[in-house]
Amino acid sequence: MNTSTDRIERQIHIKAPRSKVWSSLADAESFGNWFGVALKGKRFVAGEPIEGNITYPGYEHVVWKVVVERIEPERLLSFRWHPYAVDPHVDYSHEPTTLVSFELEETRDGTLLRLVESGFDQIPTHRRLEAFRMNSQGWDAQMKNIDAYVASH
Repeated sequence: MNTSTDRIERQIHIKAPRSKVWSSLADAESFGNWFGVALKGKRFVAGEPIEGNITYPGYEHVVWKVVVERIEPERLLSFRWHPYAVDPHVDYSHEPTTLVSFELEETRDGTLLRLVESGFDQIPTHRRLEAFRMNSQGWDAQMKNIDAYVASH
C-alpha cells in the first residue's frame, strides 16, 4: 500500500465550538446543505445507507450513496462510498469502497476538523487515479464549504 496514493488527508481549523461544527457535520440535512447533496428529512444512522441527489451544477444526475459506518457524537462521523462514481451508466456496486472519516478535536479557539479518505489502492486501476485526483480537489473545496457554512449558521 502506498500511503501517498491510498489516502487523502485534509484538516481545517474552524472558529466555532465543537458542538456547532458537529451539528453541521452529523445532521444529514445540514451536511447536505454545505456538501451539495439533497438530504432533506433524512438522518445519518450507523450501519445504514443514505442517499440523495447531488445539487452541484452539472452533477444533478448523480445519486450520492453512502453507508454510514460510525457515529461518535461530537468526535467522529465516518461512511463508505464509491469514490467519484459519477457515470450513471456504470454499476459501481461491485467495486470496493473508500472510507471517509471526519474527526473533531476541540481547540482553545474553535475546532480542528480532520478528514481522511482511505482505500484508493483497492479501487480498480482504470479508475483509481482519476477518483483520487477528483476527490482530492473535491475535499479542498468541501473544507472551505463547511467552514463557510458553520460561520453563516
